[in-house]
Amino acid sequence: MRQLRDVHDRLRAEVAAEAARSWEVALGLHADPEYAFAEHRAAALLTGELERRGLAVERGVSEMPTAFTARSGHGRPAVALLLEYDALPGLGHACGHNLIAAAGLGAALALHAVLGGSAGCVMAVGTPAEEGGGGKVLEVADGVFDAVDAALMFHPGVYNWTRAPLTAQVQYRVAFHGRAAHPTGDPTEGIDALGALIELFNTLNLLGRRLPEASHIQGIITEGGTATNIVPDYAEGLFGLRAATTQAVEDLTSQLRTCAEGVALATGTRVQTERATLRYEHFRDSGVLSDRFAGHLSRAGITLTPPVPGVYLGSSDIGNVSARVPAIHPFVAIMDDGADHTPEFAAAAASPRAAEVLAAVSQALACTAADVLLSADLRQEAWTQHRHA
Repeated sequence: MRQLRDVHDRLRAEVAAEAARSWEVALGLHADPEYAFAEHRAAALLTGELERRGLAVERGVSEMPTAFTARSGHGRPAVALLLEYDALPGLGHACGHNLIAAAGLGAALALHAVLGGSAGCVMAVGTPAEEGGGGKVLEVADGVFDAVDAALMFHPGVYNWTRAPLTAQVQYRVAFHGRAAHPTGDPTEGIDALGALIELFNTLNLLGRRLPEASHIQGIITEGGTATNIVPDYAEGLFGLRAATTQAVEDLTSQLRTCAEGVALATGTRVQTERATLRYEHFRDSGVLSDRFAGHLSRAGITLTPPVPGVYLGSSDIGNVSARVPAIHPFVAIMDDGADHTPEFAAAAASPRAAEVLAAVSQALACTAADVLLSADLRQEAWTQHRHA
């Protein structure tokens, strides 16, 4: 126990010594936002920092040009620190991914400086396109996390919560095929694909009244005809499905298909339903590891509490990682009011408060990772919880 406390003290000192540089990285990312799968300058900045400090960097992981891993040490035990760095079109870093990347970077560099790979493997994983695309989904499928004992990250927010109530989500494209006709010249020959799509919206609206908590279907019309004097022979909608669990979103998918097929039968159209995005699974929190992180963070005067029941904060591809290994995704507030994905939150992600949070979180991530690497009992407890989740 004494040895672990000494490691914690050295990690905190290392993070503090490099806090100015970590903040420079966060501000550099913030000033130069890049978007899904095109985060080339961000990836270059982060891998350059890691490589200069002696970590072994692999670029182009999982056939994604802006994905990477950086390793300190080898084998097991192993901890992955997840770095997100994509921004939101039109809003920049309004989700604070510049802070997520800098925190993971700072923690990984501190662990490399203090442990030097002597306790197993520390892996910094660059994960593109969380906002749309799902880099972590592709990395999970490619086996990036197969030899990992824990995956750690934080997310800036407007709450101080130990874990993230993140739902499962997926998008589907539904297309109706009808028959074009002149609406007055030969109206009986037309089969209105747009009318069928509108009827699907009506049906889903009725369905929504009896869906369980956290489940919903939100749709938009992406194609609906070309002229008002032609009965549309093709109409298409894009539908976002969310639910509290991955199984529930699968059930919702089945309901969407059933509704679409029923509408097609009733309207004489032909329908095609196909998945338009990768599926984000719901987040499974490692309670024992989240408690460790919260304990370390409390030293900085930041107290984390459980999330408010019934409040859900969207979806993330960290859910797919959490299905594979014990994982944490706490929220730490960088502003007290409002919401992310707003200009105000983008400004907060480069604020003095964000700098303070970054230093505190980097220390807590590094200390939690050290706990995993140096405590076989903690790893066993985390895996036992994970297998029974």
